Amino acid sequence: MNNPGKPPALHGISGSAPGLSLDLNAPAQGNVGDRKSRLRLSFGKSEAADKTEPSISMMKTSISLPLQIQSLEDIGFSTQLDRLQCRSLQNTGKLQLSPEIVYEFTADDLEDLGEIGRGNYGSVNKMMHRKSGTIMAVKRILSSIDDREQKELIELALVMRSTHCDNIIRFYGAVFKEGDCWICMELMETSLDKFYKYLFGTLQSSFPEEILGQIALATLNALNYLKSQLNIIHRDVKPSNILLNRRGNIKLCDFGISGRLIDSIARTNVGCRPYMAPERIDPTKSQESYDVRTDVWSFGITMMELALGEFPYPIQEWDNVFKQLSQVVEGEPPRLSRDSHPQFSDDFIHFCNICLMKEVSRRPKYKDLMVHKFIVAAQEAKTDVEAYVEPIFAKMDVDRFPENFPVTS
Repeated sequence: MNNPGKPPALHGISGSAPGLSLDLNAPAQGNVGDRKSRLRLSFGKSEAADKTEPSISMMKTSISLPLQIQSLEDIGFSTQLDRLQCRSLQNTGKLQLSPEIVYEFTADDLEDLGEIGRGNYGSVNKMMHRKSGTIMAVKRILSSIDDREQKELIELALVMRSTHCDNIIRFYGAVFKEGDCWICMELMETSLDKFYKYLFGTLQSSFPEEILGQIALATLNALNYLKSQLNIIHRDVKPSNILLNRRGNIKLCDFGISGRLIDSIARTNVGCRPYMAPERIDPTKSQESYDVRTDVWSFGITMMELALGEFPYPIQEWDNVFKQLSQVVEGEPPRLSRDSHPQFSDDFIHFCNICLMKEVSRRPKYKDLMVHKFIVAAQEAKTDVEAYVEPIFAKMDVDRFPENFPVTS
């Protein structure tokens, strides 16, 4: 994993009461655990049946991650912010396109090229920064969020702007316009859920195992970076949150800058695919016991779905949410085998199956997966993903920034 830079210094983890107390006289510190639990910066497009939006509610417990963010003073925080000041906060912001290229900008410096997604909390538009010509995705969070959340959004954008991981969506900056918060992010071409459905459905094809290896490697790199460098657990790993472009870049998104994200199943309807680990659904399990292995389960479901071209659970047999949850908690997990799936190698089969161990203590963590034979082979192979995806993108008849760019709220 390429990690040339160093993220904001993170110091110990401690318990915290719900809510956010932001001392603006302190050296740019804040309770990221609380901030993160309530906000999502989203890219992956929802399933058609997934129409109910998540409830952005505070969790009963949270973690505190004091951050040192040198840039905070650059965005206009004063020592005493009142409600009126907050509404006008960040009318002028900093757009950091690279470590060397930084622009002062306002929302008026962005040319709107059309909406590419919408949710209850706002929209995502394709926009161009006029001075640089940079095309980007801009998530516009409606002014219905409160003042504290607006301040949190700015801090979150700054945290992620300092992130240096090739497999995580880049954040350029944030600005306010008429109370709405505009968050500027890297624009990718499609998500893996759209890509694999076209691949399996229209082209009647499938991913070569070496491409699955590169997808697994990129996703693991991103998840491991979030946890090891920012102490973030994703909690919403699925194909729609893994993005792809013509150049073969594979990037993770929709991690909400959160250590305690909204549960995927909280917004489910019948027909929605539950990627959550059994221990997250089971009400007898304590949330305090969750760790990265919850993401490992979701990652295993994701990899199996991409390999098979369909969700590994029998969605067609579910006619209510209870059956969905019961299947995950009480039923046997999906399994690959040489008998039923002879097209896959033993290493890939073993890799997927160990990710889907129902007993958490037997499920591997990232450090274990990174040394698995399947991942080591992917690291050594240096497969040209661009050469594989470019002809498929050409057949999909999409330009570099298509209107169907995947977005969820």
